Amino acid sequence: MSIFKRVLRWVFLLFGVIAGISASIIVYFSRRLINPPRQPQWANPSDLGLSYESVQFPAADGVRLSGWFVPAKTDTGRGGATLILVHGWPWNRLGEAAEDFLSGILQLPPVDLLRLAFSLQQDGYNLLMFDLRNHGSSAAAPPVTFGWQESKDLLGAVQYLNSRDDVDSGRIGAVGFSMGANTVIYGLSKTDQIKAAIAVQPTSIGSFSKRYAADLVGPLAKVVLPITELIYRAAGGPPMGSIQPGFAAAGTGNTPVLYIQSQTDRWGSLEDVTQMSLASPAGHGPLAVEADDRFGGYQYLIDHPVVATAFFEQHL
Repeated sequence: MSIFKRVLRWVFLLFGVIAGISASIIVYFSRRLINPPRQPQWANPSDLGLSYESVQFPAADGVRLSGWFVPAKTDTGRGGATLILVHGWPWNRLGEAAEDFLSGILQLPPVDLLRLAFSLQQDGYNLLMFDLRNHGSSAAAPPVTFGWQESKDLLGAVQYLNSRDDVDSGRIGAVGFSMGANTVIYGLSKTDQIKAAIAVQPTSIGSFSKRYAADLVGPLAKVVLPITELIYRAAGGPPMGSIQPGFAAAGTGNTPVLYIQSQTDRWGSLEDVTQMSLASPAGHGPLAVEADDRFGGYQYLIDHPVVATAFFEQHL
């Protein structure tokens, strides 16, 4: 065999390996976008000594949602003030277990929303923790739309709270993380029943997806991302570049919104969140968090629940 043929053979073999790796990555991320893996519930409020009710309610478009209602500590005198916790992608109501294949490779830390719920419950707030569509124990309605369609889940949560005698319907707030923060922003443009909200690291998905893909797969992102988006759109997803909560932020009206963002987030952007805050008529912040990475931005509010309590005391 000539040297030319040997080189050509190795070139074809190399391209085959690259194509195979790219195809595997495309399939993996397409599945996470369309119908993400469900994280099981690894705890419940009783593990922290909290009473709770398992609840189900419909989203605004009828999708079945599952969650927990955690009543407030009774001696705080907040009189039915209630907070809705809205998780990120692909988490569940408890947060992020960080036990899947991708989390292991990236060495991502867990995000424990139950800790935050405990602190807020002790400070006198009722809590509604629920799984967004396509996550946890809630029904499937693929694909994930990073807050656009999920806002209907938030509207369903508000309607559910309106049906409870132990909730003051005039004192409902929301705290959203990542996709959950997008969900809150989109939801606020559709209802005036949420009186105050905290948005932890919301994202414009077009720029987020590029930074996320480049960080995870490097140069392969230029091949993987466009094909993944084509598959995502074929499954009914909107163009990723069209999911821009900054535009919806202009419709949040007089609802105070506190924005929180890590300064060293490789996937999100402080500049992006700053523009969202400026677009919100009653925007606060962003509170720029000194953290090692994006997950440090999530952890900030969990470690400093007094930030949430002080904000809601003032605005709820």
